[in-house]
Amino acid sequence: MMAERGLREAIEAVGGVTELARRLGISQPSVSNWTKVPAERVLDVESVSGVSRAVLRPDLYCAQAVDDVDRARAQEYALLARLLTRAPDAGLLKKIGQLRGDETPLGLVHLELAEAARRTDAAKIEREFFDLFVGVGRGELLPYASYYLTGFLHERPLARLREDLASIAVARVEGIAEPEDHAGILCEIMAGLASGQLPAPQESSRMVFEKHLAPWMGRFFADLERAEAAQFYRRVGTVGRTFIEIESEAFALAA
Repeated sequence: MMAERGLREAIEAVGGVTELARRLGISQPSVSNWTKVPAERVLDVESVSGVSRAVLRPDLYCAQAVDDVDRARAQEYALLARLLTRAPDAGLLKKIGQLRGDETPLGLVHLELAEAARRTDAAKIEREFFDLFVGVGRGELLPYASYYLTGFLHERPLARLREDLASIAVARVEGIAEPEDHAGILCEIMAGLASGQLPAPQESSRMVFEKHLAPWMGRFFADLERAEAAQFYRRVGTVGRTFIEIESEAFALAA
Protein backbone atom coordinates (compact mmCIF):
# COMPACT_ATOMS: atom_id res chain seq x y z
CA MET A 1 0.00 0.00 0.00
CA MET A 2 1.13 3.53 -0.74
CA ALA A 3 2.13 5.79 2.16
CA GLU A 4 -0.25 8.62 3.00
CA ARG A 5 0.73 12.20 2.19
CA GLY A 6 1.83 13.14 5.72
CA LEU A 7 4.22 10.23 6.02
CA ARG A 8 5.62 10.90 2.53
CA GLU A 9 6.28 14.55 3.45
CA ALA A 10 8.05 13.56 6.68
CA ILE A 11 10.27 11.08 4.85
CA GLU A 12 11.14 13.67 2.20
CA ALA A 13 11.80 16.37 4.81
CA VAL A 14 14.46 14.35 6.63
CA GLY A 15 16.01 12.74 3.56
CA GLY A 16 14.63 9.22 3.49
CA VAL A 17 13.18 6.31 5.46
CA THR A 18 16.52 5.38 7.00
CA GLU A 19 17.09 8.90 8.32
CA LEU A 20 13.57 9.13 9.73
CA ALA A 21 14.03 5.82 11.52
CA ARG A 22 17.40 6.97 12.89
CA ARG A 23 15.96 10.22 14.23
CA LEU A 24 13.10 8.34 15.87
CA GLY A 25 15.43 5.72 17.34
CA ILE A 26 13.60 2.78 15.76
CA SER A 27 14.42 0.26 13.05
CA GLN A 28 14.14 1.05 9.35
CA PRO A 29 11.79 -1.91 8.66
CA SER A 30 9.37 -0.50 11.22
CA VAL A 31 9.08 2.78 9.32
CA SER A 32 9.06 1.00 5.95
CA ASN A 33 5.97 -0.94 7.05
CA TRP A 34 3.99 2.21 7.87
CA THR A 35 1.32 3.45 5.49
CA LYS A 36 0.63 6.37 7.83
CA VAL A 37 2.27 7.70 10.97
CA PRO A 38 1.01 5.73 13.99
CA ALA A 39 -0.96 7.85 16.44
CA GLU A 40 1.57 7.29 19.20
CA ARG A 41 4.41 8.47 16.94
CA VAL A 42 2.82 11.64 15.52
CA LEU A 43 4.39 14.12 17.96
CA ASP A 44 7.83 12.48 17.65
CA VAL A 45 7.69 12.57 13.84
CA GLU A 46 6.56 16.21 13.95
CA SER A 47 9.55 17.08 16.15
CA VAL A 48 12.17 15.41 13.98
CA SER A 49 10.76 16.30 10.55
CA GLY A 50 9.13 19.71 11.02
CA VAL A 51 5.97 18.45 9.32
CA SER A 52 2.95 19.49 11.37
CA ARG A 53 0.74 16.98 13.12
CA ALA A 54 -2.21 18.30 11.11
CA VAL A 55 -0.45 17.19 7.91
CA LEU A 56 0.88 13.95 9.39
CA ARG A 57 -2.51 12.81 10.66
CA PRO A 58 -5.33 15.14 9.60
CA ASP A 59 -7.79 12.54 10.89
CA LEU A 60 -6.49 13.13 14.41
CA TYR A 61 -5.48 16.80 14.41
CA CYS A 62 -7.27 19.80 12.96
CA ALA A 63 -5.00 22.32 11.24
CA GLN A 64 -4.68 25.65 12.98
CA ALA A 65 -5.82 28.67 11.01
CA VAL A 66 -2.75 30.46 9.68
CA ASP A 67 -3.12 33.58 7.56
CA ASP A 68 -1.16 34.14 4.34
CA VAL A 69 1.33 36.50 5.96
CA ASP A 70 2.28 34.07 8.71
CA ARG A 71 2.42 31.22 6.22
CA ALA A 72 4.89 33.21 4.09
CA ARG A 73 6.91 34.12 7.20
CA ALA A 74 7.05 30.47 8.21
CA GLN A 75 8.28 29.46 4.76
CA GLU A 76 11.01 32.12 4.82
CA TYR A 77 12.22 31.08 8.24
CA ALA A 78 12.09 27.40 7.27
CA LEU A 79 14.25 28.00 4.19
CA LEU A 80 16.82 29.94 6.21
CA ALA A 81 16.78 27.26 8.92
CA ARG A 82 17.45 24.53 6.37
CA LEU A 83 20.30 26.43 4.71
CA LEU A 84 21.96 27.32 8.00
CA THR A 85 21.86 23.85 9.54
CA ARG A 86 23.22 21.87 6.59
CA ALA A 87 24.27 22.37 2.99
CA PRO A 88 21.45 22.04 0.45
CA ASP A 89 21.32 18.86 -1.62
CA ALA A 90 20.70 18.84 -5.36
CA GLY A 91 16.94 18.61 -4.92
CA LEU A 92 16.68 21.65 -2.67
CA LEU A 93 19.11 23.57 -4.85
CA LYS A 94 16.86 22.93 -7.85
CA LYS A 95 13.84 24.22 -5.91
CA ILE A 96 15.73 27.35 -4.86
CA GLY A 97 16.70 27.92 -8.47
CA GLN A 98 12.98 28.08 -9.28
CA LEU A 99 12.17 30.77 -6.71
CA ARG A 100 10.14 33.63 -8.09
CA GLY A 101 10.44 37.24 -7.05
CA ASP A 102 8.87 40.64 -7.52
CA GLU A 103 9.80 44.29 -7.10
CA THR A 104 9.71 44.21 -3.30
CA PRO A 105 13.06 44.15 -1.44
CA LEU A 106 12.55 40.51 -0.45
CA GLY A 107 11.33 39.55 -3.92
CA LEU A 108 14.43 41.03 -5.53
CA VAL A 109 16.85 39.17 -3.26
CA HIS A 110 14.91 35.96 -3.88
CA LEU A 111 15.67 36.39 -7.56
CA GLU A 112 19.36 36.85 -6.76
CA LEU A 113 19.36 33.71 -4.60
CA ALA A 114 17.67 31.72 -7.35
CA GLU A 115 20.26 32.86 -9.87
CA ALA A 116 23.09 31.93 -7.50
CA ALA A 117 21.56 28.46 -7.05
CA ARG A 118 21.42 27.92 -10.80
CA ARG A 119 25.10 28.87 -11.19
CA THR A 120 26.48 26.32 -8.72
CA ASP A 121 26.07 22.69 -7.67
CA ALA A 122 25.62 20.72 -4.44
CA ALA A 123 29.26 19.61 -4.21
CA LYS A 124 30.56 23.18 -4.36
CA ILE A 125 28.07 24.37 -1.77
CA GLU A 126 28.92 21.50 0.57
CA ARG A 127 32.57 22.64 0.56
CA GLU A 128 31.45 26.24 1.02
CA PHE A 129 29.22 25.30 3.96
CA PHE A 130 32.13 23.43 5.57
CA ASP A 131 34.48 26.38 5.23
CA LEU A 132 31.91 28.83 6.56
CA PHE A 133 30.40 26.97 9.49
CA VAL A 134 32.54 23.91 10.32
CA GLY A 135 36.14 24.29 9.21
CA VAL A 136 39.26 22.63 10.54
CA GLY A 137 39.01 23.65 14.16
CA ARG A 138 36.24 26.17 13.44
CA GLY A 139 34.52 27.78 10.50
CA GLU A 140 34.87 31.34 9.33
CA LEU A 141 31.62 32.28 11.11
CA LEU A 142 30.14 31.21 14.44
CA PRO A 143 26.35 31.51 14.04
CA TYR A 144 25.43 31.62 17.72
CA ALA A 145 23.70 34.31 19.76
CA SER A 146 26.08 33.78 22.70
CA TYR A 147 29.11 34.40 20.51
CA TYR A 148 27.70 37.51 18.86
CA LEU A 149 26.48 39.02 22.12
CA THR A 150 29.31 38.04 24.50
CA GLY A 151 32.22 36.81 22.38
CA PHE A 152 31.97 33.32 23.89
CA LEU A 153 29.86 30.20 23.32
CA HIS A 154 27.30 28.75 25.75
CA GLU A 155 26.97 31.98 27.71
CA ARG A 156 24.07 33.79 29.36
CA PRO A 157 22.14 34.49 26.10
CA LEU A 158 21.74 30.72 25.65
CA ALA A 159 20.54 30.30 29.23
CA ARG A 160 18.00 33.11 28.82
CA LEU A 161 16.76 31.58 25.56
CA ARG A 162 16.28 28.20 27.23
CA GLU A 163 14.31 29.82 30.03
CA ASP A 164 12.03 31.61 27.57
CA LEU A 165 11.50 28.51 25.44
CA ALA A 166 10.61 26.52 28.53
CA SER A 167 8.05 29.19 29.47
CA ILE A 168 6.19 28.60 26.18
CA ALA A 169 6.67 24.80 26.28
CA VAL A 170 9.09 24.58 23.35
CA ALA A 171 11.41 21.68 24.12
CA ARG A 172 14.75 20.64 22.67
CA VAL A 173 14.58 17.63 20.34
CA GLU A 174 16.64 14.64 21.41
CA GLY A 175 19.74 14.01 19.31
CA ILE A 176 20.28 17.61 18.16
CA ALA A 177 23.87 18.56 18.87
CA GLU A 178 23.70 22.30 18.24
CA PRO A 179 22.62 24.59 21.10
CA GLU A 180 19.33 26.39 20.74
CA ASP A 181 20.96 29.77 20.08
CA HIS A 182 22.28 28.57 16.71
CA ALA A 183 20.91 30.83 13.96
CA GLY A 184 19.40 27.90 12.06
CA ILE A 185 17.64 26.49 15.10
CA LEU A 186 16.26 29.92 16.03
CA CYS A 187 14.89 30.26 12.48
CA GLU A 188 13.37 26.79 12.81
CA ILE A 189 11.68 27.82 16.06
CA MET A 190 10.32 30.98 14.44
CA ALA A 191 9.01 28.91 11.52
CA GLY A 192 7.19 26.63 13.94
CA LEU A 193 5.67 29.56 15.84
CA ALA A 194 4.56 31.35 12.66
CA SER A 195 3.00 28.22 11.15
CA GLY A 196 1.32 27.06 14.33
CA GLN A 197 3.32 23.82 14.37
CA LEU A 198 4.63 24.90 17.76
CA PRO A 199 1.52 25.62 19.83
CA ALA A 200 2.39 28.59 22.01
CA PRO A 201 0.79 31.80 23.36
CA GLN A 202 -0.02 34.42 20.72
CA GLU A 203 2.80 36.81 21.61
CA SER A 204 5.48 34.09 21.65
CA SER A 205 6.73 34.81 18.13
CA ARG A 206 7.30 38.47 18.90
CA MET A 207 8.92 37.69 22.25
CA VAL A 208 11.38 35.21 20.77
CA PHE A 209 12.22 37.51 17.87
CA GLU A 210 12.75 40.68 19.87
CA LYS A 211 14.72 39.04 22.68
CA HIS A 212 16.71 36.39 20.84
CA LEU A 213 17.00 37.25 17.12
CA ALA A 214 16.78 41.03 16.73
CA PRO A 215 19.83 41.86 18.93
CA TRP A 216 22.30 39.98 16.72
CA MET A 217 21.00 38.02 13.74
CA GLY A 218 21.02 40.96 11.34
CA ARG A 219 24.74 41.38 12.07
CA PHE A 220 25.33 37.68 11.49
CA PHE A 221 23.65 37.78 8.08
CA ALA A 222 25.61 40.92 7.18
CA ASP A 223 28.82 39.08 8.12
CA LEU A 224 27.72 36.17 5.95
CA GLU A 225 27.32 38.55 3.01
CA ARG A 226 30.94 39.64 3.46
CA ALA A 227 32.49 36.29 4.38
CA GLU A 228 35.55 35.32 2.37
CA ALA A 229 34.32 31.74 1.78
CA ALA A 230 30.79 32.80 0.82
CA GLN A 231 29.67 32.60 -2.79
CA PHE A 232 26.18 31.07 -2.86
CA TYR A 233 25.87 31.83 0.85
CA ARG A 234 26.54 35.50 0.21
CA ARG A 235 23.05 35.60 -1.31
CA VAL A 236 21.67 33.63 1.64
CA GLY A 237 23.10 36.37 3.86
CA THR A 238 21.35 39.05 1.81
CA VAL A 239 18.02 37.23 2.01
CA GLY A 240 18.42 36.75 5.76
CA ARG A 241 19.44 40.34 6.46
CA THR A 242 16.56 41.70 4.35
CA PHE A 243 14.03 39.42 6.00
CA ILE A 244 15.20 40.28 9.53
CA GLU A 245 14.85 43.98 8.69
CA ILE A 246 11.30 43.38 7.44
CA GLU A 247 10.43 41.39 10.57
CA SER A 248 11.84 44.13 12.81
CA GLU A 249 9.75 46.79 11.09
CA ALA A 250 6.61 44.63 11.20
CA PHE A 251 6.91 43.89 14.92
CA ALA A 252 7.62 47.56 15.63
CA LEU A 253 4.48 48.61 13.73
CA ALA A 254 2.40 45.96 15.50
CA ALA A 255 3.51 47.38 18.84
